[in-house]
Amino acid sequence: MSWKIDPAHTRVVFSVRHMMISQVHGGFDEVSGTVEFDEEHPTNSTVDVKIKADSINTGQPQRDTDLKAPNFLDVEKYPYLCFKSQRVEVIDDRHGKLIGDLTIKDVSKEVTLDVEYAGQVKSPFGHVSAGFTASTMIDRKDWGLTWNKPLETGGVLIGDELEINIEVELIKETEEEAEAVPA
Repeated sequence: MSWKIDPAHTRVVFSVRHMMISQVHGGFDEVSGTVEFDEEHPTNSTVDVKIKADSINTGQPQRDTDLKAPNFLDVEKYPYLCFKSQRVEVIDDRHGKLIGDLTIKDVSKEVTLDVEYAGQVKSPFGHVSAGFTASTMIDRKDWGLTWNKPLETGGVLIGDELEINIEVELIKETEEEAEAVPA
């Protein structure tokens, strides 16, 4: 069954080491995508997500401008970060691994997300929603995000490892919506 990402209740956030002594946090405000969630056979599920690169938000406008520039995301040339699943591995009723290709700029690399299923509920508005959390660590240099500055005291301005955490709420497509999709 098809599910859509509920953008009002979904957040992709990241953190990265700053000057070797603290963490900088940020996220993306615009996330969309679809999930074919096979409740009976979760390993048959698929995920296809688009994140608008220009929606990056660290709470610091100058930093956001720098991150949108060619040294980092180059949002004019590459408007989206994308994730497309390749397979799902089930650990237990609530946990699994989602393996797929993460594309940043023009580089696609396989990543593994540790996923936790929070369950389903019928909303007061009549639709069925499902919740998931996911996390992974990536090395930003693997995607060509190599800009950095050495520090006078040793080390570098920006760490290489990015921690990514995702909170996603899905909305189940209704039978009417499914029937309206052309074959």
